[in-house]
Formats: sequence, C-alpha cells, structure tokens
Amino acid sequence: MGQMDGHVALVTGASSGIGRAAALAFAEQGATVVVADTNDQGGEATASLIRDAGGQAMFVHADVSDAAQVDAMVERAVSTFGRLDHAFNNAGIEGASAPLTECTRENWDHTLAVNLTGVFLCLQAEIPAMRAGGSGSIVNCASIAGLNGFPGLAAYVASKHGVNGLTKAAALELAAEGIRVNSVCPGAIDTEMIARVKAEQPELIEQTIAAHPLGRLGLPEEIAATVVWLCSDAAGFVTGQAIAVDGGYTTQ
Repeated sequence: MGQMDGHVALVTGASSGIGRAAALAFAEQGATVVVADTNDQGGEATASLIRDAGGQAMFVHADVSDAAQVDAMVERAVSTFGRLDHAFNNAGIEGASAPLTECTRENWDHTLAVNLTGVFLCLQAEIPAMRAGGSGSIVNCASIAGLNGFPGLAAYVASKHGVNGLTKAAALELAAEGIRVNSVCPGAIDTEMIARVKAEQPELIEQTIAAHPLGRLGLPEEIAATVVWLCSDAAGFVTGQAIAVDGGYTTQ
C-alpha cells in the first residue's frame, strides 16, 4: 500500500529527467499518473515504465504555453480518472545564454511563455479540478535561478523568480480551501539539460559542481523525492515555500 493509493497525479515535462523521475516516484507511492509532454516518444516511454512496473499511467501530449492544450490535458485527466489530487508543474526550458543586451525578444518571450506562463496556465486549469475534490497539492518547478541571479541567463532567471512569486500568491489564495502550493528549486541536476551544456562547455560544468558544497551534481530522483514529499500528508503544514534542493549552493 502506497501513501497515495487512489490518488491521481499530473506531471508536466515528464518525458525525461526530473519529470520522469517524479512520475515514477508518484507511481511508486500508488498514484495513478498523467504524464504530459510535447515529446510523445519520451512521454509514452515514461508511461510505459510505470505500467510495466504494475502502476497505472496515461500519456497526454501538451504544450504548457498553449492554454487550450493545458485545459484539454487537465480535462482528460479528470474525465479518465475522475479526479486530480496532485500536480507537478515541471515543464521548462533553459533558453539561450547571452548577455542581457544581446538576449533576443524571441528568446525572452519563448522562455517566459514555457517557464512562467506555462505554470500560470497549469494552475488555472488544475485549481478548479482540485476544488471539486475538496483538496489538493501542487508543486511548481523553479530553480536556484529563482533564488539567485546568474549572468547570461536573464530570461531564465526572470522566469524562475516569477515561478516562486506565483507560487506564493497561489498558496495564499488557496490555503483556506485545503489546496497547498509550493515550489522546488533544484541546483545543478544530472539531466539531459546538463549533458547538453557539458558537451558544449565542459569547464562550466566543472565550475558548477565545484560551486555546490556537496561537490557533485544532484540526481533527478532526489528532486522527485522532495516533490512527492511536498504533495504528501507528511508536508500537510507546508505551503507557499520555495524549497532549495541544491547541494548547499544557496547557503553561500
């Protein structure tokens, strides 16, 4: 018996990395998982991993920057499984790296559309579904870039600070209704995103690892464990928080 038996969890950006790890972690606790992503092959693979392990999962194609697709994603989850108890709004992109004066409007708009507006749209769709059930728990994926500044990443940093602010506003609005909203702020995590950076700038990854007091990259499963805890009854008195899971980076 898992602590989330009978519950339904939605995870966006679940085709790989942190999203996949979170989808698997929810399933391990007994939740039925709605796997959402624009990567159909990766999303279906995540859902298959859950089903192969004896769990229940469904993949839904969804671009979180498109309100119609987000609404359809949540509607399908509820129409198929009858409820929505937990959501991890994880979908995000790193955007292009460039000095602020060279950040293109296209990069700015696209990065905020996915990372910040995407979370806003997901919240708007998820909250009514959770209200219908009388409670719920939501975790938004921010970043240590939502707590600190990083040169060359103005759009990404702005988007992740926005996620943390949006999380606090939502938590205050929804507390009396039994819906908790928190954000998780990962440090450098060993994902495909890091692999792309490592291939292009290996020295940057070494510098990044050195900047984390624990001296290593984090694992997707370590973020997933925090997300599932935040959604569990064990975190029932936690809302409106930005939880850093960063190997000590933000303590410096």
